[in-house]
Amino acid sequence: MPRFHSSAARVIGDRVRSARRAQGISMDDLSDLSEVSLTSVGKIERGTQSPSAETLVRIATALDIDPGSLISGLLADDYGQRSHLFTARDFIREQQARERAAREQRLSGQPPQADRTPEDLAG
Repeated sequence: MPRFHSSAARVIGDRVRSARRAQGISMDDLSDLSEVSLTSVGKIERGTQSPSAETLVRIATALDIDPGSLISGLLADDYGQRSHLFTARDFIREQQARERAAREQRLSGQPPQADRTPEDLAG
């Protein structure tokens, strides 16, 4: 049994296979039409290879489907464990909160947190 690249790769592969079968074409036909190697098409359909954006667009174009339909609903977590659990929105909110805090410190006349002495913090 093949080892899956990720749950996302498996979902994409299932969607490619389903669309290909709905069109009534073989994997070899899809390979020729998309200009993606037969080996890659097979690995993608089995979920053992995660396709690049270019490959997804080539395959979707050959199948006459929206490339977005192949990845719709997938999240970064579907590709396995992530080292960063924050989104750009989280990053921006934190950055804005830090900027507000620095601005408030400047307006209050207190030195920035890094420049404050233990006496400043105690008093």
